[in-house]
Amino acid sequence: MIEQVVEPLHIRVVAKVTRAGAALDILGEQRVDLLVTGVRMPDGEIGGIELVRRALNRSPDMKAIVLSMYEERVFVEAAFAAGAFAYVLKSADPYDLRAAIRQAFEPAVFYAPEHNGNGADPVESPSADAGLTRREIEILQLVAEGYSNAQLAKMLWVTEQTVKFHLSNIYRKLGVANRTEAGRWAQVHGLLASQPIT
Repeated sequence: MIEQVVEPLHIRVVAKVTRAGAALDILGEQRVDLLVTGVRMPDGEIGGIELVRRALNRSPDMKAIVLSMYEERVFVEAAFAAGAFAYVLKSADPYDLRAAIRQAFEPAVFYAPEHNGNGADPVESPSADAGLTRREIEILQLVAEGYSNAQLAKMLWVTEQTVKFHLSNIYRKLGVANRTEAGRWAQVHGLLASQPIT
């Protein structure tokens, strides 16, 4: 799966392992820019979240993404506390994992403002500072327009649980408590769906 996801990004997969110890050995032998791990490991192995913590201690400049089937908040919070850049559900669209990987290396997100006739360059979107992925921006725009979770799930061809997961990430990144505050943030920062993201 990883190969198909990263192929359009021109990223080379250095190694695929099933044990945390083997992953740490590879990190000690060569430079790795990105680590993608699950949460659970074989018996006797440290878990994926502890792997992230140890791996980032060895390679602070590396990015780590947790790809997991667990949607519980405790796993998400633990992953971010360990230093993970992103937490992506295995049930999510492969585009979401690809977007998270792209965001890890190209953090700036831009939107195309209305043409003002002066030839000015596009303005950097506030979403770049918030660290939102393209999919999160898309969901935030739709939330600001008043769509429910069920409507979002149908529109985006995902489950409601996936929508809730994305909303949880959006709330955390924006420092807001609910969809009303998130929608207000989108309005204040000019991220309504009428302003397309490019």
